[in-house]
Amino acid sequence: MTALSIQEVTERAVHSLCLDETTTNLFSAEALSASLRRSASFLCPASPRRLVDAVLEALSPLDELSLIDRHHMSAQLDLLLSVGDLIELPIHGDGKGRQIYLAPPSYVEKAPGRYLLLGVRPNGAPLVDEALGAEVHHEGHTRFLELDVEDAPTRLQAAHLHEIPRDHWLQRPREQHATAVVARMRQRLDGAGESGQVDGLKIIDPEASVLYYRGRWRPIVSGDSGDFVARRPQAYGADLWCFVRVEHGVSRALVDLPIDDLAAAGCDEAWRTQAAIDALRGRPQSMHIHVTPGRADDLRLDLFSPVPGWAQRYLELVGTPVSRAQGALVSYRVPMSAIGQLSAFFTDMLWMHVSEEGGVA
Repeated sequence: MTALSIQEVTERAVHSLCLDETTTNLFSAEALSASLRRSASFLCPASPRRLVDAVLEALSPLDELSLIDRHHMSAQLDLLLSVGDLIELPIHGDGKGRQIYLAPPSYVEKAPGRYLLLGVRPNGAPLVDEALGAEVHHEGHTRFLELDVEDAPTRLQAAHLHEIPRDHWLQRPREQHATAVVARMRQRLDGAGESGQVDGLKIIDPEASVLYYRGRWRPIVSGDSGDFVARRPQAYGADLWCFVRVEHGVSRALVDLPIDDLAAAGCDEAWRTQAAIDALRGRPQSMHIHVTPGRADDLRLDLFSPVPGWAQRYLELVGTPVSRAQGALVSYRVPMSAIGQLSAFFTDMLWMHVSEEGGVA
């Protein structure tokens, strides 16, 4: 029996995830995403909490620098749900408890010869065969293939990957003014019955900086009055997304999200509603654009708040996730030619403020 150092164990773990142990850290976005996919392949259908717990339990003994926690891992899982590697659906169609399922092995054409890979096969089976596996690139939470345009259809079909048309992939809600989005949510609260006190409720503080998403979450206090995006605990599974009316620190009415489509993720409605609230308060969420040193044709895009899955999918096709900049929630490398259309998308759909080469106070 040979004792292994923590470094040796982490290198072997990275290798077992089909990543390059010489260039990839076990706690990188690439490895954490691969760990979540592998956990899901054995455990799904499962609650989000169960998947996060399984990965944390496996990695915590190796995490000497405390690089990961539940919030960090949950955020990584949200990215996999947004991109479409995994699917979150309500249990028994009641819209309350939700479970994670494996998305079918698929691909979307990002550009001629470049294909975004999606889905997870059960029981740890690789997404593609060995011949294609050597050509899979990992960038952040995403995987993609670069193939000869002529050969690509045959090779992708042989790998039993289902093509998702771009138009289907990029489906999104209709463009609306922020006022209309918030008004509709408040109308639903107007028709909701008395909720009574909800223990463990946490809200997004509209007064807190839009540049630090995690710091915006807090419990209700006695001075709170208004309508808030919130999460409430349940006995089993992840906290539920909701919209709540509070009077002097007491919840009076509550609606669970999603409202329009029970098969959709509650966070999608929650994050768009919060973006609308922030815009109406004169403190819109922010997108920062920076020049990328050494890459004249590319720019770096930083986001500080999570965005709905339909916006995330648009980002995946246009850009490539990179190591997040200091203070940012996520960062992407984006071609300069796409910035104009991308900026218009986020200002029209999520009312964001776009700044170039600088910060937003």
